[in-house]
Amino acid sequence: MITFLELLLNGISIGAVYALIALGFVVIFKATEVVNFAHASLLLAGGYLVARLQPVTGFWAALLVGVAAAAAVGALIEFLIIRRAGAGSHNVLAIVTIGVDIVLTTELTRQIGTEILALGDPWGDAVVHLGQVTVAETRLVALGAAATLITLFLLAFKYTGWGIAMRATAEDAETAALMGIRLGRVSLSAWAVAGALAAVAALFLCVFPTPGLDRGTSLAAIKAFPAAILGGLDSTTGALAGGLIVGVTEALMSGYQNQLAFLGRGIGDVAPFLVMVVILLLRPAGLFGTRETVRV
Repeated sequence: MITFLELLLNGISIGAVYALIALGFVVIFKATEVVNFAHASLLLAGGYLVARLQPVTGFWAALLVGVAAAAAVGALIEFLIIRRAGAGSHNVLAIVTIGVDIVLTTELTRQIGTEILALGDPWGDAVVHLGQVTVAETRLVALGAAATLITLFLLAFKYTGWGIAMRATAEDAETAALMGIRLGRVSLSAWAVAGALAAVAALFLCVFPTPGLDRGTSLAAIKAFPAAILGGLDSTTGALAGGLIVGVTEALMSGYQNQLAFLGRGIGDVAPFLVMVVILLLRPAGLFGTRETVRV
């Protein structure tokens, strides 16, 4: 029972981090209807800058610079590449983001090499005892930070002018433009927000109990992709639910791997994708996604 509670708590905390990444997918999709496959490179870029800068500037300053830089990289991708290719279909733009991801990730992994970079976080390897349950302090901080950021985002999305513009654009971009909403500005801000969220997620993916940031860190964005899909690519609530489902599924399957040996080793890595497939078979638009109706 104690093992189950520890796995569940760890799953919820890492699921909240996956939700941050999934939220980045959703924000960009709602603003532009483009699936951003370059999200992994934004995550890696933010984490890399934090790791390189923290010995010089200290952790908190490095984190702020890393988040701002990832947001700037996201905005530059939108302004210099996506907007210039705006005449193409959404499928073409999605393929363009794959090319962007390959270029950025290749360069970043070349810079990282075989190193494992520490991010210099202040929590270290401290653990917290909740009764008989032991959990890393970084997991609790990750859960609190992710919950705070997601709450702030949802409030901004619902009550601010930016959020209203985003929702109007997602509902009907052409009508929103006729009403005076600047679609380019909405798209630019969406990519910037996604980059910032990815950088924060990179931090909590690379702290204890993980050794640090390495060339494979960007693969975490691939795990978050099922979270966005199964929750619904056009649903911010779905990103949160999907992240938690993926995190808990991965933690439980990995934790009980010996008991599930008949399913094969590494079932924890595969399980989120299996859950995604099952949910999409039952609900093709995702748990909270909008089902398109076509009049014939």
